Amino acid sequence: MNSSKQPSVEGMKILVAVTGGIGAYKICSLVSRLVQSGAEVQVAMTEMGARFVGPLTFEALTGKRVILSTHGEGGDSMEHIQAARWAEVLLVAPCTANTMAKLAQGLADDVVSTMSLAFKGTQILAPAMNPEMWSKPSTLRNKAQLMEDGFVVLDPESGPMACGDVGVGRVPTESVLLDALVQFRS
Repeated sequence: MNSSKQPSVEGMKILVAVTGGIGAYKICSLVSRLVQSGAEVQVAMTEMGARFVGPLTFEALTGKRVILSTHGEGGDSMEHIQAARWAEVLLVAPCTANTMAKLAQGLADDVVSTMSLAFKGTQILAPAMNPEMWSKPSTLRNKAQLMEDGFVVLDPESGPMACGDVGVGRVPTESVLLDALVQFRS
């Protein structure tokens, strides 16, 4: 096998949870690549995530309806629980400071936080937020708590931000996310 070749995600069942950050647009390319590489991908989005990238984009990329609510559509009120049972890995990307705080405290007030509580496998968080938010003691405490609870928390990248600031807070690159999915596969 060629060692420069990207690790394989073929056959993986991946639940991608998109929360409300500008980095959500980068997840479209990741999802497309996962599907093209033979992974089965189900996308769930918070209400704010769906404001950054329309659910139809992910539906076109995966061929599956995006899960937007814990109430389900068409009478399927357990769709989010079924998806949590189906997947072998849950990737929250981008993972906002708000979502990190919810997950660290075990809150379940949207589809992503509810799925996380119901999920038994590996959970990978890809934080993305303003550098000032990332460096706050409360965010760093949440990161430490999440890691103690068994979450894989990737470090955000450094660079220019949508708000004009420069610093640590960008969603990790696609290659970092792909490597994490393979490395931490359940």
